[in-house]
Amino acid sequence: MIPIADIQRDILDGLSLLPVTRIGLREARGLVLAEDVAAPGDIPPFANSAMDGFAVIAADVADVPVELAVTSVIAAGGLPDGEVTPGTAIKIMTGAPMPAGADTVVKVEDTEELSGGRVRIVNSAPLGTAIRDAGSDVSEGTVVMRAGTRLDSPQLGLLATVGEAWPQVRKRPVVGLFSTGDELVPHETAALKPGFIRDSNRLTMRALIEEAGGLLIDYGIVPDREEVLRSVLGHAAHACDLVLTSGGVSMGDFDIVKSVLIDIGGVNFVKVAMQPGKPLGFGHLGDTPFFGLPGNPVSVFVSFLQFVRPAMHAMMGADYIYQPVVKAVMRSDRSTAKDKTVFLRGFARQGNGELTVEISGGQQSHMMMALSDANCLISVPVGVGDVQQGDEVEVIMFGSRETRTRKEVLGG
Repeated sequence: MIPIADIQRDILDGLSLLPVTRIGLREARGLVLAEDVAAPGDIPPFANSAMDGFAVIAADVADVPVELAVTSVIAAGGLPDGEVTPGTAIKIMTGAPMPAGADTVVKVEDTEELSGGRVRIVNSAPLGTAIRDAGSDVSEGTVVMRAGTRLDSPQLGLLATVGEAWPQVRKRPVVGLFSTGDELVPHETAALKPGFIRDSNRLTMRALIEEAGGLLIDYGIVPDREEVLRSVLGHAAHACDLVLTSGGVSMGDFDIVKSVLIDIGGVNFVKVAMQPGKPLGFGHLGDTPFFGLPGNPVSVFVSFLQFVRPAMHAMMGADYIYQPVVKAVMRSDRSTAKDKTVFLRGFARQGNGELTVEISGGQQSHMMMALSDANCLISVPVGVGDVQQGDEVEVIMFGSRETRTRKEVLGG
């Protein structure tokens, strides 16, 4: 068996970056920047109020209570039509430009509006209170985002703020997807005939591909017939940036996928020192990366997170391609295979100042209920074997944003 890290290195070494394109921000979620972005101007572009209240001179409100004459109102999106002079105030809304002469804002809760265009200030506000200075977030020319950054909601918001409406990114990978096996029927099948199972893997992989930022071409269930399989593989290799299958990569006599791919060439079949997910096929169909994942549903999920998701992000040019590993205290006992890295399905929760994790159910590779009930994988490294209550373990939380680079995980 080959260590996980060796397989990960081999996979990443064989990948090429996807082409660069420009795309509107509405369609850019999950993509990766291909160039640095600098702010064309200060953010915010002008000094403005951080709250609803009254723009005043700090010296006028040092001793309270005090009454001031209200000369005008500035709404967000409006402009001052005068300046603040001693003994006066301008009513101001959050985000509105600060008027000349004012050097602090008294929040509306610390005031009482009176008749005759006057306001009573009941609590003082030190100099500079509730004022957002021009450039206080970002100054003109600052690089706000580096190439290699994956775009999610905070990043999209920042790009919109600085006016980068069409960022330069790597294209979204198109993944060709199919399941194999004559025992499979569509997941919509209501009543199963003897010997058949519903195709759950393709639905799982669809979701994983989309979560990783990919598009997909779904080739459905491909029967165990050589001519059909060759045709689908050929089309997928031509039309897609990556081809992904499940089933047919183990040592079975009837694994037609493996025999066809061996005949085509370019794909390696290995036994990975991990559980679940020991059998794996990876390589290229021509120039197109290929992954053949095992047929068991939990193996598909774990193998995708370990190998396919990082590969997709690497092709997209992301700096961070591996999800974070966090420490948790084990709340279950479990014996595992000492010669493999074992990924247990677990449920982690925060309480009493610590993160704890427990086994979420049965751990065989066909048991989807325990995966559905889990929110993390518990990683038990090679050489450990048994874990017990109170042991500190490493967990990978589902859905966590990548924080680790290739170098940090694999060295070199």
